[in-house]
Amino acid sequence: MADGVERPASFGSVLAVPEFRAIWLAELQSVFGDQLARVALSVLVYTRTGSAAWPALTYALTYLPDLIGGPLLSGLADRFPRKAVMVNADAGRAVLVGLMAIPGLPLWLLATLLVLTQLLNAPFTAAQAAIMPTVLSGDLYVAGQSIRQMTGQTGQLAGFALGGAVIAAIGPGKGLAVDAVTFAVSALVIRFGVRSRPAAGANADGTRISLFAGLVAGARTIWRDSRLRSLVMLAWLAGFVIVPEGLAVPYAAEIGGTAATAGLLLAAHPAGIVVGVFLFGRLVAPGTRQRLIGVLAVLAIVPLVGYALRPGLLPAIGLLLASGACAAYQVTAAATFMRLVPDAERGQAFGLAGSGLIAAQGVGLVVGGLLAAVLRSPALTVAVVAAVGVLVALPVAAAWRRARRTFP
Repeated sequence: MADGVERPASFGSVLAVPEFRAIWLAELQSVFGDQLARVALSVLVYTRTGSAAWPALTYALTYLPDLIGGPLLSGLADRFPRKAVMVNADAGRAVLVGLMAIPGLPLWLLATLLVLTQLLNAPFTAAQAAIMPTVLSGDLYVAGQSIRQMTGQTGQLAGFALGGAVIAAIGPGKGLAVDAVTFAVSALVIRFGVRSRPAAGANADGTRISLFAGLVAGARTIWRDSRLRSLVMLAWLAGFVIVPEGLAVPYAAEIGGTAATAGLLLAAHPAGIVVGVFLFGRLVAPGTRQRLIGVLAVLAIVPLVGYALRPGLLPAIGLLLASGACAAYQVTAAATFMRLVPDAERGQAFGLAGSGLIAAQGVGLVVGGLLAAVLRSPALTVAVVAAVGVLVALPVAAAWRRARRTFP
């Protein structure tokens, strides 16, 4: 995308588009249920095992299946009508999460259902991301992505902030049942609120492109463009930022807190993102936003080094707020990425990039959980991972700067 100044689209003009409203509302209410379910799973596993490692490992299972599902299943968003992909994926997740809500399930079965649920996340998110540039054009798309990010993070904020108290009141099983209902509602809203469109990806003779051919095409598109490569790497740095979430419950215990304390810690980072996205999107010119992507990617990790001081609740919230505000660069990075990718390959390309992002987060959670078991301190674990993250982020930010200069 060029650095020329665009006339900013208002949030009101974006919300005036009926299809966007349907996608946005379906996503918003589902986000709250997802975060409530994550708190429920963390509390359930920590209560059963008493281990700091197991909650982080269980939390990681909400991300790791995308190692397989992202590359292999995201291409469905190009091979089939994207509306149908979203509806069917949501319906499947509603059933699977509903089964997870059954009391007394052994942990291995709970983990199996969780993995199957997350496999359906790949085609849904790919179809959703691929259809958005079609629903919204020009700066409406950028503004729409900002709205989705802000309200999505607000939904996470509400889910995490209230999650501990809600789970304490209704129990983990009912919390999972609420999440199942939100998936069902999302399927219905998309079914009746989004227009049907033909599949975007096809061969010259009109037949569907095979999953393998789509996978190769998507990978080739990303690899051949240094801008796309560097944007993907910048997004994957989230694997270092996610660690405090996976260790929120044991860290709350380390500083003498409760499940409600963990909920507040989980809410702080999304709250920072909401503020950062609003200020970054409304007060900073498009060209400047792109130049700052690399800088903010590094700054999103730096505050987490402060966990080395084993901060109390309020200082830890401050560190997470600062990290979240800088993480707002992800909106500009994602919007730029999707604009650069051809429509026929958007689902697969997004799936490859997005699955790598989620896999990076999952790996970060696994490493964080295992390291916490070795170091016996969630605070020290977060600080060590963040220090490594800063060292990795610096050359990645430099790569984005070079790519912009080569291909403005």
